[in-house]
Amino acid sequence: MPSIINHVLNTHRYPYFIRRNSRGSLPVYSDIRNGRTRYLVSIRNVQGRVNSLAQDLKQSLFDPSSLQAQRLSVKVQHQRHIVLSGGRFKRDVMAWLTAKGF
Repeated sequence: MPSIINHVLNTHRYPYFIRRNSRGSLPVYSDIRNGRTRYLVSIRNVQGRVNSLAQDLKQSLFDPSSLQAQRLSVKVQHQRHIVLSGGRFKRDVMAWLTAKGF
C-alpha cells in the first residue's frame, strides 16, 4: 500500500515516475563495454515525461561547475529508458532518485 501512496505523491510532484522492480530495487543498471573503458548507467521503464527526467539529471545530479557535470552525457532511448555515460555514476543516480522519493 505505501508504494501506491508514493506513486500518487510523486506523480503530482514530478512529471515522471520510476517504479521499483519486483524485488523493491530501483531499475538502475550499469553496463561496462569496450574492454572496461566505457561505463554506462541505464534507468529503465520510466513512466511519464522521460525528457523531463533527463533534463533534471543533467541540471541537478552534480554541481554544474564540477568535472563530473562536464563529463556527464544523458540520452533518452526508446522513450522509456535513459542512458548516462561519462563515468561511474550508478551510486550517484541511485542516491539522487532515492532523495527525490522514488
